Amino acid sequence: MKKTGIILLMLIGFAAFGQSDLPKLPRVEIGIEEQLGKTIPLHLKFLNEKGDTVSLSQLIDKPTVLSFVYFDCPSICGPFQAGIAEVIARADMKLGTDYQVILISFNPLDNPLKATLKKLNYVQGIPQEQQSAWHYLTGSPENIKLITDAVGYRFKPTGLDFAHPSALIVLSPQGKITRYLFGISFLPFDLKMAIIEAQKGLARPTINKVLEYCFSYNDTSHSYTLQITRLVATMTIMIALLIFLVLILKKRKKTAN
Repeated sequence: MKKTGIILLMLIGFAAFGQSDLPKLPRVEIGIEEQLGKTIPLHLKFLNEKGDTVSLSQLIDKPTVLSFVYFDCPSICGPFQAGIAEVIARADMKLGTDYQVILISFNPLDNPLKATLKKLNYVQGIPQEQQSAWHYLTGSPENIKLITDAVGYRFKPTGLDFAHPSALIVLSPQGKITRYLFGISFLPFDLKMAIIEAQKGLARPTINKVLEYCFSYNDTSHSYTLQITRLVATMTIMIALLIFLVLILKKRKKTAN
């Protein structure tokens, strides 16, 4: 009876392991915590590249691709914006008619002048009549925090720079989060499908969401690296529990014989 109790405790332990946070994962500091189906705070106001104050509710009236950068980024922000420009040029949808792009700097020190200069670097391959549908916004620390928290975008200051992820966040015309597209380059088909879904208000999960657990941002190399220690610790605990359970069952069987 005593051994049966031990086995029962082991089984409860396995169940608890599956339902608890063991090994406990820290809150994501740098990365994306998806907020699919939620609506962003449309009342928030920012400055556009012309220096005009605009609210998100004024801008968002069609499917919208939201992104975050900071203008002095020495690493992925440049390729990321180039990736946005490339997919706009290649997509089988018209910027300004079928959708728009809103880019927000998460550095409160950035300003409309820097936004204008940065935008000029990436809109050259886009027809001039469509360029106004790619909005570059800057804002206050309070509003930056509110919008990044709303979409689950986590970044962290590292000296004069920031460690941060790169992703497109697709919104419905009502400001509902419907899709996340990760990376610094994007397929036109993926963007087109995400825009069509956003128009219908359909929220779709991201396939590579596992990256939030297996990978973390490396401040030195400005890239995502595999968290070997975390994975090994998880597997070691599970294997140890499995071996312990097998030994208990073998000993119980031998005693019964």
